[in-house]
Formats: sequence, structure tokens, C-alpha cells
Amino acid sequence: MDITALSTGMSQASLAQAASFKVATMAKDQANEQGQALIQMMEKSVQPHLGGQLDIRV
Repeated sequence: MDITALSTGMSQASLAQAASFKVATMAKDQANEQGQALIQMMEKSVQPHLGGQLDIRV
């Protein structure tokens, strides 16, 4: 195997690894943002005065 082919192969492998890492980082960041948005949405929907009493008639 000649050096140029080896160098090209290593460079392509390095680029693929860097791209995979970047995509994984972007996915993690997006998941964190969605999680924070879900937490905020749930905090806004809390109504502590509801559900404290149950009226039943038989």
C-alpha cells in the first residue's frame, strides 16, 4: 500500500469521525433544549388549587 492511499484513507476516517461526533453533539444539545422546554411547559401547567377536593354524591 502506498503512502498517499494510506494518508487519504486516514484523512477520510478522521473526517467521518469528526462529522459523527458533531452530529451526536448536535443531537444531545437538541435533546437538552427539548427537555428544558418540556420542564417549562409542565411548570406552567401546574395548578395546585385543582384536585384538592373531591365532591361525591350518591
